Amino acid sequence: MLNERIFTLFKRNLQHTLTYWSVFFSFGLCIAFLGPTILDLRCQTQATLHQITWVFFSQQLCLLIGSSVGGIFKKTLFCSLLALFICTLLISVVFAIIPLCENVVVLAIAMAVTGLAMGVIDTIANLQLVKIYQKDSAVFLQVLHFFIGLGALVSPLIADPFLSETNCLLSNTTRNTTGTLHHIRHTLSGTTIHNLSRYDLPMDGEVVTQVSYAFWIMALINIPVPIAVFLLMKRERMVPCCNLSSPPLLKKDELALEEQSTDGQSYECAGHGNLFSCCQSEKIKDVPFSFFAIHALGGLVLFMTDGLVGVYSGFVYSYAVASPVNLSHKVAGYLNSVFWGAITVGRLISIPLSYRFRPVTLLFFNLSGVIITVFLLTIFYNSSPFLFVGTWFLGMFVSSVFPCMVAYTEDILEYQGCATSVLVTLAGLGEMVLQLIVGTVIYSEGSYSFLLCGIIIGCLGAIIFLLLFFVQRIHRHSTLGTSSKPAPLQEPGSQQVN
Repeated sequence: MLNERIFTLFKRNLQHTLTYWSVFFSFGLCIAFLGPTILDLRCQTQATLHQITWVFFSQQLCLLIGSSVGGIFKKTLFCSLLALFICTLLISVVFAIIPLCENVVVLAIAMAVTGLAMGVIDTIANLQLVKIYQKDSAVFLQVLHFFIGLGALVSPLIADPFLSETNCLLSNTTRNTTGTLHHIRHTLSGTTIHNLSRYDLPMDGEVVTQVSYAFWIMALINIPVPIAVFLLMKRERMVPCCNLSSPPLLKKDELALEEQSTDGQSYECAGHGNLFSCCQSEKIKDVPFSFFAIHALGGLVLFMTDGLVGVYSGFVYSYAVASPVNLSHKVAGYLNSVFWGAITVGRLISIPLSYRFRPVTLLFFNLSGVIITVFLLTIFYNSSPFLFVGTWFLGMFVSSVFPCMVAYTEDILEYQGCATSVLVTLAGLGEMVLQLIVGTVIYSEGSYSFLLCGIIIGCLGAIIFLLLFFVQRIHRHSTLGTSSKPAPLQEPGSQQVN
């Protein structure tokens, strides 16, 4: 029975799986803490609003870099676990030193380090789970991405009690600007600086923020994650000081088989490096064009859907407080929490659904739901109650697109390793680029263009997915045709690899 087989596989890889899930909790903590705390960090560094928004950019850019190079560490299990240990430990260290950053450039460097760590974690955890579970990976990827949402929910809750309700720089010109600060704080979550130039906050004065305690608490909460990675390394006998005995006989046999299986597999191993390593194989001339098209199309789907997540979470507040919705700053501030809460619940619901439905079926359903929801939001553009309802359903539908797409694409390509690196990188690129594009459009054309941009992005994602669906059929036919050809003669002394 399917459930029995998956459960047996899960028990066999229990510690590995739990460790990879835990590192994504660290990822989630890093995603959500910067938006709520950014004004207190502005006071701490005594920077302008324009300067502090570059902290967002440094984190997003380095996250993209980390995602693209993260596949380098997948070559061996030791490299993967060592990279995860260093990255999760760095996250705790950076959380601990952020309160000591009194210059905006130093703060941007610290955020850049967290971005690199997040990118490496994103690529390696997805790659390792796909490698372990292969055709059954969809279920475990859903849980993996649920932990992102969990971390993203916990982080703002920890920070909220320590955020300044008034201006955190005390000076002779300081006024009670609680409403303005709440508005700026929610607007800054979009990482756009277009609408912030009209706000003039004091630059000098005594810093009275208590946000340092929030970062120290998050650093302590994250400490068990690198410990879990270290324990896994110890179990795999990868810590030199702990290798007091020889590996078990079964482990020796597994290692021997792994070493033997690497002979003559240059095509498969090529996909285990960085983003471009799939184009460096000696047998690249034998790879059908559909192989590259699937990578590109799968990545573009996530470019659109992850970009939509970034756009919606970044600008729904700005849309809600503008005409014709005209919500109060306090009520509109709940929209982001509703959206991320729906994403977390959607990923939780998708775990049992992944047992019963194939990833391609869930992708059809979710992408259709995204388009319908955005169209309805556009039709009822002046209804504030439906804005909350639509926000919830949009989060539910878009929540499981990423793990389903990773499982679907890797299944098409028979788990050769390159797809996940490409998908993770293009997803991060979409989240960064589309926010900049849509922010510029909203600033020049008005708030209503926010929903029109959502329709365009959602429809483009669905069209690209349909194209991917037809290309994968062509790829399967070409792969079957190649596999039916007689095997080439082996050189004397060469080894046939099964």
